[in-house]
Amino acid sequence: MAEAYKTTIYEAVQGHKALLEAWNWAKPMVIAGHRLNVVIKPETRSTEQNSKMWAMLSEISTQVDWYGQKLSAEDWKHVLSASLKKQRAVQGLDGGFVVLGLSTSKMTKGEMADLITLMEAFGAQRGVKFSDDATDRDMRLAA
Repeated sequence: MAEAYKTTIYEAVQGHKALLEAWNWAKPMVIAGHRLNVVIKPETRSTEQNSKMWAMLSEISTQVDWYGQKLSAEDWKHVLSASLKKQRAVQGLDGGFVVLGLSTSKMTKGEMADLITLMEAFGAQRGVKFSDDATDRDMRLAA
């Protein structure tokens, strides 16, 4: 038997069937005395949203000076997602600061759509010209 069972629920009738199938998979394990974790959570960001985010971050990184310095796309991901999530920063062990709790990979589709909207607004304020790679699809609608 597989170690884990994963399914996606996308509408009520299909969801009911998927949950019954999950129970049929889990029931023999429970009867055998195993303890199982059940987690139901919103779907995380799509591959398309992730691609759009990185295209936009790349363009922001090449076009925006941030207080006299260029930041990498990865740095901009931290800056913008921290702004979106209203993150806290704490003193680092060896000086500097560490922003707590950032993870775009765990964002829901809706959160990622909000991040893309924030990036568009930030880019507009800073005069960023996004290429077709960054704007070809409206990933906010994927939420």
